[in-house]
Amino acid sequence: IRMISFCVNGERESRSACSVLELLAKKQLAPERVVVELNGAIVKRPQWGETMLREGDALEIVCFVGGG
Repeated sequence: IRMISFCVNGERESRSACSVLELLAKKQLAPERVVVELNGAIVKRPQWGETMLREGDALEIVCFVGGG
């Protein structure tokens, strides 16, 4: 298994290579409640499963919180 290093919301992480969708699952984040930016560009939800993370990538994951 190949390990890669990347940043998520400014924090460096090392994990086995995975897709955006797999990373969200590992972090137990509900896909319908987040927006993902990869290296400065929004990744559209249908592309998450095929968008593989690479060494040095920078992700921003924004979670929506409901309330009232």
